[in-house]
Amino acid sequence: MIRKIAFLHTVFPAFGIFDALVKELLPPDLIVYHITDEILAKVVVAQGGLSPFLYRRVAEHAFAAEQAGAELLQMTCSSISPCADYVRALVSIPVLKVDIPMIDKAFEIGRRIGVAATAMSALNPLVALVRSRASEQGRSVEVEPAFCEGAYAALFSRGDTATHDQIVRDTLKRLMERNDVILLAQASMQRVADAISPDERKVPILASPRLAVEYLRTLVQPTGDRKG
Repeated sequence: MIRKIAFLHTVFPAFGIFDALVKELLPPDLIVYHITDEILAKVVVAQGGLSPFLYRRVAEHAFAAEQAGAELLQMTCSSISPCADYVRALVSIPVLKVDIPMIDKAFEIGRRIGVAATAMSALNPLVALVRSRASEQGRSVEVEPAFCEGAYAALFSRGDTATHDQIVRDTLKRLMERNDVILLAQASMQRVADAISPDERKVPILASPRLAVEYLRTLVQPTGDRKG
């Protein structure tokens, strides 16, 4: 049974989100390491995608987690999720992509899947992962990417929450008109989705954090001991 895990975050707010979920859903005696490296997020956004530097840096964090005794590494950012495929070959512990449980949940809901993101560096990897996961499972899906242009800069560069929220909200409302389910590429978008009234929420809107930690619970707890 797994007793020690590590999370790799690319922004500090993610630590709070996942730490709260760990306390709620996972065993209290589980040892948890939170690694937060904002260089990853800032560089991937500036470059518009991954580079050898980012692959190496993620690998260094995976090595550190393994050397500290972690029995798995949970990545929490869509933008760097492709690094997991490379890093798995370099360490002896599982390296998990945060979006997999969310994608599998979406497949249970419908085949028309909208994907919303405030950063292209998060949108493109998630869309690619949805399509590759569907191919692996022999599923036929339609994926509609939607970039919330201007939202990322409003929130993270200017601290303009209102503008960020309005752009995200408008994007989600458009996606709901044409899809069976919507996936959020960033946890920072969930607050906006949660504020949409039940009357306006025409289809489910999924975010990765809770679903990922619920999946972790299946790995760290025997079936008979699980909460909820």
